[in-house]
Amino acid sequence: MRAMMCEKIDTDPVMRTVDDPVAAAGEVVIDVHACGVNFADTLIIAGKYQQKPEFPFVPGFEIAGVVSVTGEGVDAGLKGQRVMAMAPYGGFAEKITLPADRIIPIPDGVSFEDAAAFQITYGTSWFALKYRANVQGGEVVLVHGAAGGVGITAVECAKILGARVIATAGGPEKCEIARQHGADFVIDYKSADITTSVREICQRQGWHAGVDVVYDPVGGDVFSQSLRCTAPGGRLLVIGFASGDIPQIPANILLVKNLAVLGFYFGAYLDQNPEIARQGMAELLDNLAAGNITPSISRRFPLADVPKAFAALRERTATSKMVILCRAPAS
Repeated sequence: MRAMMCEKIDTDPVMRTVDDPVAAAGEVVIDVHACGVNFADTLIIAGKYQQKPEFPFVPGFEIAGVVSVTGEGVDAGLKGQRVMAMAPYGGFAEKITLPADRIIPIPDGVSFEDAAAFQITYGTSWFALKYRANVQGGEVVLVHGAAGGVGITAVECAKILGARVIATAGGPEKCEIARQHGADFVIDYKSADITTSVREICQRQGWHAGVDVVYDPVGGDVFSQSLRCTAPGGRLLVIGFASGDIPQIPANILLVKNLAVLGFYFGAYLDQNPEIARQGMAELLDNLAAGNITPSISRRFPLADVPKAFAALRERTATSKMVILCRAPAS
């Protein structure tokens, strides 16, 4: 099979032909049709991610495809079933082996591309907002990076939960994307100060205390600005550090305003809360099948062009989600 192999730390993967994987007991082989691209992919090949596989390895977390082989102890009826799964790595290849209990059937009418684009971005936002921050209807949620793959889903999920959303994005085009996905107010951080703009919006709307929840996948100065416009008793969700700058949080502000800073790492959360994981994923799949959420895919790349997708992430030219088509495009 063909696979995009990362052979040295901090280098992009290259195309290699390797042996097909073999299903051990309790495992299945999946013919991968699509694999989502994530900022974490660039971190894992640089050795900066929570998971640190030994080199060489194949990156790629969220896959969608068809079960082609079932191992010992696995229901043979799974063969031929359309499934999606979150892998620790290995998704940018034509085939992957995973434990059978990690796979989830893809609902009828949902494409491989949407299934691959859906899992991490929507999962991160849904579980972070609903189960970690306990967002309630009528609350005000500030979403940073709202035109990115995760940010867009945060806007949509917050609206499903009944929140009012203030979104930040860089430039008119990205601001319009956030607006199209349901943001009530949009701030262009390239031309306006975030703290001042948020305060002005809140004052105009009568939300004098500030925002209730901050969803921050950016970090750095963006996080620092958020502290100054969060209402007393508010919650700040730390999703990631796309800016490359991990903020140092001034504890005195947390103390004075009674703020809660909540870290959220999706993969670990699912492992630590299996019952919530099943419930939340069922909710998301219901919303996906009903058309309440629609994965926004901005670009599709063939398997050999994984480095081009990574470059778009690093240069921050990507809007919404990118997907790798690991074999002939299929729906």
